[in-house]
Amino acid sequence: MLSPLKPKALVIRESKIVYKSAIVHPLARFVTEEAICLIFQITFEDIYTVECWRYMVYVHGKGVSKFVSYADFPPILGVQPPNKSDFVKWRKRWRKQNEPHQNKQAPQWWAEFFAYKFLQAHSDDMLHSWEELVELIQFAFNPEKLEELRNSYHQEQLLLIS
Repeated sequence: MLSPLKPKALVIRESKIVYKSAIVHPLARFVTEEAICLIFQITFEDIYTVECWRYMVYVHGKGVSKFVSYADFPPILGVQPPNKSDFVKWRKRWRKQNEPHQNKQAPQWWAEFFAYKFLQAHSDDMLHSWEELVELIQFAFNPEKLEELRNSYHQEQLLLIS
């Protein structure tokens, strides 16, 4: 008898990201539709196009027409890992935030992004890779958020084991 539960599967869909410049920004490797959905609180279907220009990202979607900094996007797996230059760009961007108590940390939605990536992980190796990435950029989160992410990681690890 087949199990009624569906295993976690990798969802492959057509990318809406278009590169409009011959010179690719170093942080362009981190631009994802999932991050855009979290930034603007929209669904994937609401995104019409994401244009990566030399210095900015233009997001056009249902009710959204905005320019976004490359430094607003969190790192992902599958591309070159973040380096010191990326850290500097992120910190410079965070200093420009309006709220002084958050000027040294990533936006709150970054933690949601990584918690979602933990949830999406379809193997223990992939989950561990996401956890290593979070540990690499742990400076981006306040201690409470970092602890929440670690708890989320351990919960997903237990679910994958069982």
